[in-house]
Amino acid sequence: MSGASVAEASAAGVGTGASDPDSQLERLLALGRARTAAPTAVVHPCDPVSLSGALEAARLGLISPVLVGPKARILAAAGEAGEDLGDTRIVDVEHSHAAAAEACRLARVGEVAALMKGSLHTDELLEATVHPQTGLRTDRRMSHVFILDVPTYPRPLFVSDAAINIAPDLAIKKDIVQNAIDCALALGVERPRVAVLAAVETVHPSMPATLDAAALAKMADRGQIVGGLVDGPLAFDNAISEEAARTKGIASEVAGRADILIAPDLEAGNMMAKQLAYLGNAQSAGLVMGARVPIILTSRADGRLSRLASCAAAMLVAQHQRSKPAR
Repeated sequence: MSGASVAEASAAGVGTGASDPDSQLERLLALGRARTAAPTAVVHPCDPVSLSGALEAARLGLISPVLVGPKARILAAAGEAGEDLGDTRIVDVEHSHAAAAEACRLARVGEVAALMKGSLHTDELLEATVHPQTGLRTDRRMSHVFILDVPTYPRPLFVSDAAINIAPDLAIKKDIVQNAIDCALALGVERPRVAVLAAVETVHPSMPATLDAAALAKMADRGQIVGGLVDGPLAFDNAISEEAARTKGIASEVAGRADILIAPDLEAGNMMAKQLAYLGNAQSAGLVMGARVPIILTSRADGRLSRLASCAAAMLVAQHQRSKPAR
């Protein structure tokens, strides 16, 4: 999995900067603080970083944590971090694999509305969520959505999928698009504009990404994808620059004003997210969508704002899912 790759930029001092009250992620945090905290299973929080991050999110009213893991190790991590767990609920299980399975069970029975990764490996958590009998699968493919605050762009920028689906076919891309739209709607974007990216903005039979993009745009026209405006193929420049779109003569409600960028594959999405972090000083949050509940994939390398904004996003998505059940 590549979900920690943008977090590596934060660890390197890129895209973090001082807290900016006008940043998109700070606004997301403010929106989250105004809502009711989401009951969240924190999976195997057995190191000081993951435990402290969850507890700080709880103090800010973003999550109501249920700590799932070996109790002795959780208490040891709390002692090392200087944290007082107070009456925080701990579900004692034997190891990280059991923690992932138990967190999924808690979500299935409605005791928690979100999952948050602790100190276990991302693959271990996601393997539990996709288990056909005991996981959190829906009829939708799971995908990751980066929520980026790019200082030179006037709105939040959602990028998908840069972390889970390596070479998605058209059916998977349909789910990736719908997941990203649902995420943006939950975060207050009224009618998300979705740019399905390729190297060019015209359809070429020899370039499969352009064929998929055109098909996705038509699927949205026919109501197979709902809640947003979808157009493609669009190249990166004319997806985010109105001037570039005008120069190319592109007549589109999406071109130049995209809220969501859909990458043709994981490699392209991962490189795009990294470039925005390292060269564009972007800050990022992120979620896994498409499961019964949103999943927060935090990393030891994530900055404080990234971790907290991801928790705020999960809270908003969880509330959105409760009000509008997944299709």
